[in-house]
Amino acid sequence: MKKIILILLAVAASLAGRAMEQVDTITVSTSRIASPARCVVAVPDSYMDQADTTHYPVVYLLHGFGDDHRYYASKTPLDELATQYGVIIVCPDGRKSWYWDSPLQSDLHMESYITCDLVPTVDRLYRTIARPSSRAINGLSMGGHGALWLAMRHPDLWGNAASMSGGVDITRPKFHKKWAMSKSLGAYESHPTRWKQHSVKYLAETLPADTLRQVNMMVMCGTEDFFYTVNCDLDAVMNTRKIPHTYVTGPGNHSWAYWKDALVAIMDFFDRNLAR
Repeated sequence: MKKIILILLAVAASLAGRAMEQVDTITVSTSRIASPARCVVAVPDSYMDQADTTHYPVVYLLHGFGDDHRYYASKTPLDELATQYGVIIVCPDGRKSWYWDSPLQSDLHMESYITCDLVPTVDRLYRTIARPSSRAINGLSMGGHGALWLAMRHPDLWGNAASMSGGVDITRPKFHKKWAMSKSLGAYESHPTRWKQHSVKYLAETLPADTLRQVNMMVMCGTEDFFYTVNCDLDAVMNTRKIPHTYVTGPGNHSWAYWKDALVAIMDFFDRNLAR
């Protein structure tokens, strides 16, 4: 409890003395990942009205490998997106973490940071609706894996989740030497079980079906994407287990040209499902 209070005081201090920006960057003090832990937060136009007391749903957007918390703000006007859908948008810096807790890197416990530090901090600093049905999480590539990984494992935090071109099965041989996963998990040849257990597809196969059914899920992937096959495999697993979800495929590769339209489709999906 003392640690949480100190974290909140540190964030509050960083915001003190200046007016809130509609698209702002906050820094969260944490021992779970290397500092500084920065995060972009965007609020709707109405939030900036001093007379407004509305509490808003929250959408977390996770970036892909090699990017950071500034990625989405560099690609799309987050203030307009937040205003259009009436939500608070949160974009954390996921480093090269794949959004799990690395068993090898003690300063890269990203899952614990997001679930134990970031979400409570956002709920205390902003007028959020702090319940699972009013939270959503989405991501692209590594972040698509992360969004489903976090929501499947923490339905007590997120009742809505989506993935754009997510790396949802990392065990394929062609992925073993890529994206710093061996640095986080160890070499695949030495730790095949660990790699399997850190895959979204494994969660879909093994978590209780009733747990997975707590989350409204949407999965999107372009047919020319190198992650297309593993997304089809995930869809098949969830169909076999009768896990409700929406799976959308169509022309597109692993690029913003595909994700910009996918983001709109997923925000529409969240808009239909988020509790207000």
